[in-house]
Amino acid sequence: MRAGFMDDNSLLLAIDQGTTTSRAIAFDSFGGIVASAQSELPQIYPKDGWVEHDPDEIWRTTFDVSKRTFEAAESKGGRVVAIGIANQRETTVLWNRRTGTPVHNAIVWQDRRTTETCDQLRELGVEEEIQAKTGLLLDPYFSATKIAWILDHVEGSRAQAEAGSILFGTIDSFLLWHLTAGKVHATDATNASRTSLFNIHSHQWDEDLLHLFAVPRACLPKVCDSAFRFGETNPAIFGRPIPILGIAGDQQAATIGQCCFTPGAAKSTYGTGCFLLVNTGQKAVKSSNRLLTTIAYRLSGQTTYALEGSIFVAGAAIQWLRDDLNIITEAAETERLARLIEDTGDVYFVPAFTGLGAPYWDPTARGAIVGLTRSTGRAEIARAALEASCYQTADLLAAMAKDGIDAVNLRVDGGMTKNDWLLQYLANILDISIERPVVMETTALGAACLAGLQAGIFGSLDDITRIWRQESYFEPAITPVERNKRLAGWRAAVGRTLNRYENKATDEKSIICSPNEGV
Repeated sequence: MRAGFMDDNSLLLAIDQGTTTSRAIAFDSFGGIVASAQSELPQIYPKDGWVEHDPDEIWRTTFDVSKRTFEAAESKGGRVVAIGIANQRETTVLWNRRTGTPVHNAIVWQDRRTTETCDQLRELGVEEEIQAKTGLLLDPYFSATKIAWILDHVEGSRAQAEAGSILFGTIDSFLLWHLTAGKVHATDATNASRTSLFNIHSHQWDEDLLHLFAVPRACLPKVCDSAFRFGETNPAIFGRPIPILGIAGDQQAATIGQCCFTPGAAKSTYGTGCFLLVNTGQKAVKSSNRLLTTIAYRLSGQTTYALEGSIFVAGAAIQWLRDDLNIITEAAETERLARLIEDTGDVYFVPAFTGLGAPYWDPTARGAIVGLTRSTGRAEIARAALEASCYQTADLLAAMAKDGIDAVNLRVDGGMTKNDWLLQYLANILDISIERPVVMETTALGAACLAGLQAGIFGSLDDITRIWRQESYFEPAITPVERNKRLAGWRAAVGRTLNRYENKATDEKSIICSPNEGV
């Protein structure tokens, strides 16, 4: 036993409810994985640009993997003492307060159906006010317009929401409500900060924003610290009540799991999308380059902020190659294909399936593969899909540099980062070192760490830092001339997909860097 730690039989159960999977992992107090389970989550695409999930399926899969992990972990002699939750952010659910029945399918963060609403609000000149209060831009990505869409399209739901009979939540709130048998309707500050309704400076639901987006206050959850005693599970689930002591949006949870606790520390997660967060300490840095100011975590009432760049499609492009084009049979095959060729032959893949996120923020952009010739084969296309995640990350770092934030190295996680070729190319394009941790499940680990802080398993953030271990390290290995050439080709390809900012490289709103600017 170490100072600041409980006995070594204490386990933390992390629920990691993501866009394509629901998983649960039990960790020991050293950050080791004791047991885990996961289940695929079906995607629903009602129309072009629309993405939904079945909320009942989210709960069913989460319940299943949590039970299996709990039982497997305790069968090995450990005892689960607390639960932490990490969740796909911005995804919006409304449900009946009494029965738990969803009002509508969950509208996923990738969904673009409220693009016109955002355009109309932008024409009113309110985006600057929204950014000042929330750190966010006007985009269908965030929860507020999703809530309003459901209330406006499901008969009778708005009146019920105004009366408090219908509740809103991001996925963490929905799971918390079910885990506590409807006793707790709450969220944490990181998830609240992604709704476009929460003032990240005053830490309140903002009355002006509620009015602007036409969202009733009565349907909103209580906002708590990220490490907090949210409640206890229904004893029927695990055989005894277990305290739920930590909640964070998945990217903030990964930031904690990667121990990015000092200003300038950066992590990038490569899952369905890609999300790069840089810790800015107690200062909420306002971006002039269309990045997001967000809450990294809030502990004991003290807020730590981050600057974030959000990429909508990263691993989802590899999934598309596998499931729709059938040019690979498994994601790991992309590494072998990438190594077969020296380059793509100037083929670039811009995976704007549901628009482009930071720093472009063009929800109407659509994907493209440019530079195709008769000699282009599946190896070139697979490699171009991998390279796209690196180029998009370069765009984010270039925007952050313009905001005065320079990352000297980058900690990475997510399914794509098992690929050594990808991480070497990422180091080459970014011109910084890349660190991959021993424990790759950093999102779940971050949720567990929050619960462990509240439970007293970890006495401080320093205790969490001591359990982080590096597995691999990648250094840049190409010339500046070659790097700039490849980035120039990428940015020209992006220019072909844009609608809102197309051919406006000199416009102050455009973030497309000049070919010689580099990163």
